[in-house]
Amino acid sequence: MSENNALPPKTCSVDRLVTVERDVKKVLAGEKTATRRNGRYADVGEIMELDGKKFVVENVYSQQLGDMTEENAHQEGFANLEEYKESILSIHPGMRWVPKMKVWVHEFKSL
Repeated sequence: MSENNALPPKTCSVDRLVTVERDVKKVLAGEKTATRRNGRYADVGEIMELDGKKFVVENVYSQQLGDMTEENAHQEGFANLEEYKESILSIHPGMRWVPKMKVWVHEFKSL
């Protein structure tokens, strides 16, 4: 699924992929290596820059929230899946955790 031509058009740009200050700090510290968004923000190989440090997007794929694992929560920079859920719901007031909801996963690493 990582082939760009198999993916729908981007809905936003890579510079908007990680914008919450708490998440930026986690990425810079190496604690966050993936982020989930409602839309597709990057292509594989695109470069994201945070505070002068560069990160390359290694994988982009769709996932249902109900298919998230504890490991996925760790990649997101959280101790466990429940902590991730609580954080997401606090950022998006009124949002419910819907297991069938599809999100776009963007995995990245430091350059």
